[in-house]
Amino acid sequence: IHVFSFPLGLALLLNTHLGSAYQLTCYFTNWAQYWPGLGHFKPDDIDPCLCTHLIYAFAGMRNNEITTIEWDDVAFYQAFNGLRNKGTLKSHGCFTAMVSTLENHQNFIASVIKFLHQYEFDGLDFEWEYTGSYGSPPQDKHLFTVLLQEMREAFEQEAEEINKPRLMITTAVVASISNIQSSYEIPQLAQYLDNIHVMTYDLHGSWEGYPRENSPLYKYPTEMGGNADLNVDYVMNYWKDNGAPAEKLIAGFPTYSHTFILSDSSNTGIGVPTSGACPAGPYTKQAGFWAYYEDAPQAVPYAYQSLSVKAQCLKENNFGGAMICAVDLDDFTGTFCPRVCSAVLSCFRLHCPCSARGAHNSPGSESGSRSSSSGGSSGGSGFCAGKANGLYPMANNKNAFQHCLNGVTYQQNFEARLIFDTSCDCCNWGWT
Repeated sequence: IHVFSFPLGLALLLNTHLGSAYQLTCYFTNWAQYWPGLGHFKPDDIDPCLCTHLIYAFAGMRNNEITTIEWDDVAFYQAFNGLRNKGTLKSHGCFTAMVSTLENHQNFIASVIKFLHQYEFDGLDFEWEYTGSYGSPPQDKHLFTVLLQEMREAFEQEAEEINKPRLMITTAVVASISNIQSSYEIPQLAQYLDNIHVMTYDLHGSWEGYPRENSPLYKYPTEMGGNADLNVDYVMNYWKDNGAPAEKLIAGFPTYSHTFILSDSSNTGIGVPTSGACPAGPYTKQAGFWAYYEDAPQAVPYAYQSLSVKAQCLKENNFGGAMICAVDLDDFTGTFCPRVCSAVLSCFRLHCPCSARGAHNSPGSESGSRSSSSGGSSGGSGFCAGKANGLYPMANNKNAFQHCLNGVTYQQNFEARLIFDTSCDCCNWGWT
């Protein structure tokens, strides 16, 4: 079910130091290098201006010590940390044996400190989703808390000794209420963690037999029982109400969708019968799973309203920010559609002081004030006829922009306080 979220995982953290009251954490997955064509993604493709924190997923464990997984991880670390203006974390697995003894704890923590400094990361992100269940013995729930306490104390001591900022500790946690209850000692965990990345995605999918939103903000009116809990609002408030400080809670925003085959193509809507998952997309190649950019051939523009509504909900409840899963599933080339990360960035009013070294224009694109790309068409009529695909400001309306897609013009409007910002091709707050 969990496409990115392995039950066991360690991720490496970078802090990009963009400076904001809110955080936008972006995960990079080291297997995106194996996707073909325009899906092929490496650390050099990351725009460092988009995120306040970057997380490299995943690392491994061998003999109770942290280690690399992919053959080219070390080279990727160098490129990833070359984005530093910035900030990075790393992800990891195989915890049960390691947490079983104090000696194993100490060996692991010492190896983490050495590893993070050797490869210039700013901290470690844990992803142990089902602590104390699904094959993990019940005592692991408490032992995970003990490990985090010991690691936090070791990081603080090491920071004093070398007179440098303390290494960070974060964790990615599940959204299912029953699994939260069986896996985490929430108040105790929270005091040792810098951030808690709540995986508020994969809440529904083709495995259920009917279509539901991947990451709904609120429950659907007809949802009852456990399904009524599977939404961003309920899950985030559950973590807060059970002892996690709101400012440490980061909500997950997916850049992908789960797909369904309708049993009856004329019977559409939430909750109608389905006969399975859609075929795999051309790049990610997993049935029932499409990256954001794989949906672009449907030739309709992506609407950011749901992102802004989620962001506003998080701000009103004083949560810490958003986590993007994953940056390599966004339209990082700008070839197909506007980037999700840019939209979320503007929703949190995160302003970027750096240049986008990690980003690049797609082949045939024009540089300048729009995310244009090859693939424009002379077909269609109106403003976009003959223009390259991309976003264009409107000369007579700063609260809107025009999205050109294959020669067709789509106008997108903002609320009165927002303007189209040509520096990021996104909505931003206009101070006039």
